[in-house]
Amino acid sequence: KARHRLREFDIGDRFSRLPLPRAAVLLPLMVRGGRLHLLLTVRSLQLRRSPGEVCFPGGKREATDKDDIDTALREAKEEVGLQPEKVEVICRLMPGIDKINNLVTPVVGFIEETFQVSPNPDEVSEVFVVPLEYFVKPLNYKTFSYKTSSGYSTRIHCFIYHDQEHRKSFKIWGLTAHFAILLALVIFGERPTFEVDYDLDNLFSSSENYFINLYASIHERKKSNL
Repeated sequence: KARHRLREFDIGDRFSRLPLPRAAVLLPLMVRGGRLHLLLTVRSLQLRRSPGEVCFPGGKREATDKDDIDTALREAKEEVGLQPEKVEVICRLMPGIDKINNLVTPVVGFIEETFQVSPNPDEVSEVFVVPLEYFVKPLNYKTFSYKTSSGYSTRIHCFIYHDQEHRKSFKIWGLTAHFAILLALVIFGERPTFEVDYDLDNLFSSSENYFINLYASIHERKKSNL
């Protein structure tokens, strides 16, 4: 059922011609105890950008990458030792734009529950999993509004997830939370316990409109900088 829902939301190469630097992340889904879970990483404290923040495996496109799927799989292998052939890639969801104006495409794939993580310590300090349902029915959630430098208002979601396995809490927010919410909305097709910037009866078109408005606000700023 999840595979079928996700394929309906596949964007393919729809935004491949936009003039922004490209990046991709892998949203690794696994079934654990009969429930879908999402694998996340914590960025190494040695990294210059966003050290210690929760994110998905991923990064910037390299010249040798054929497409966003290639980028996401290569980065997941480098960061957590996930072999590309061990990922059943399902779709690419609506992209986002990160703080430094990379166009970031989320690639969704299923992995085996038995996958043994081997984090690259230069890039990843920890790896943990969260039930996907947490991103529509969280126990600890807050939101704040954010205005881009071009004046476009958007909502920033922030989840605090207490992981029993690690006996610690992780803060999941920003673009990572945005992608996790979209993934959960697509798969479960139900209203979350908090407000989102989408029309849930027309999720595909409203998520596309959200992205286009965000892109337009950045592109206007770039033009005004010229």
